[in-house]
Amino acid sequence: MNSKEIEVLQIIEENGRISINTLSKMLDLSEGEVEGILKKLEKEKVILSYSAVIDWSKVYDQENITAVIDVKVTPQRGVGFDDVAERIYRFPEVKALYLMSGAYDLSVVIEGKSMSQIARFVSEKLSTLDSVISTTTHFQLKKYKHDGVVFEDGEEDRRIVVTP
Repeated sequence: MNSKEIEVLQIIEENGRISINTLSKMLDLSEGEVEGILKKLEKEKVILSYSAVIDWSKVYDQENITAVIDVKVTPQRGVGFDDVAERIYRFPEVKALYLMSGAYDLSVVIEGKSMSQIARFVSEKLSTLDSVISTTTHFQLKKYKHDGVVFEDGEEDRRIVVTP
């Protein structure tokens, strides 16, 4: 991957809605060259999607409950954690899934309309999988920062500036 492709990735990771025109000016490339780079990176599955970070707490009656579930599993011979991970990420409630080091093997992020809906997911879907040994569920209480975006209330920074 060349330096211009990496620059494109860094810029669109920060702002996925940036125009091709602006991007071409920033990189000193033609619009056609930028479009070609984007198409190549999409085809190679380096760019998987373009998304927006939304503060759902500000949209009346649309806020979901988010839970992070630590899952201990028995890896399967020949496929390790991949097979059970694939079974888990296919559930529509699952928003993210990570293989972790430490006390638990997988970290599953899910969303639901209520705590009981999340409880049903854990008891009826997740814990019933053959490889799952145990789960620990953590509920998200407040979101301060997500994907590098700070969720502010518009208050100014009240910290005192200290200089040597």
